[in-house]
Amino acid sequence: MELQTRRMILRSFREEDVDTMAELFANPDFMRFSLGIHTERKKTLAFIEKVMGWDRAGIPSPFAVTLRGENTVMGYCGFLHHPEVPGEVEIGYRLNPKHWNRGLITEAARAVRDHAFADLKLPRVISLIHPENLPSRRVAEKNGMKVDNEITFRGFPTLVYAMNRELWLANRGAS
Repeated sequence: MELQTRRMILRSFREEDVDTMAELFANPDFMRFSLGIHTERKKTLAFIEKVMGWDRAGIPSPFAVTLRGENTVMGYCGFLHHPEVPGEVEIGYRLNPKHWNRGLITEAARAVRDHAFADLKLPRVISLIHPENLPSRRVAEKNGMKVDNEITFRGFPTLVYAMNRELWLANRGAS
């Protein structure tokens, strides 16, 4: 599966992405607002294998994000599923810090949102964001999402940003 934006290609993860993702997961800035950093390659491999398994099973999953004309993965953006929030599909994203502040992850998140509603016909998507993570909150807001709830997620206060398909349909073309 592949999505394209003006500047990026979002594609399915591959086993050869493990080393690049392991470097990113070991980066404290990339993993800020998470349960710690993955310093072990086997944890990154487990993540990639889980995502590739979802993809093979037809379950919406995260995409590897690359710049057009480059094959280096600079992060991910796509669908995550958490037992702590059953029935919800999260649009989650992380980007290599050297690519921050260029609007790239907002562009990717919009493509994923549009895919969720136009192609997959999902009724609703969420983004789980730590209240202090202002850049991620701005991405969700630019993606048309609003704070729907506040929960404790994996021991941390978490804002649940949400958008439903009806709102997306009503606002198509406005973003």
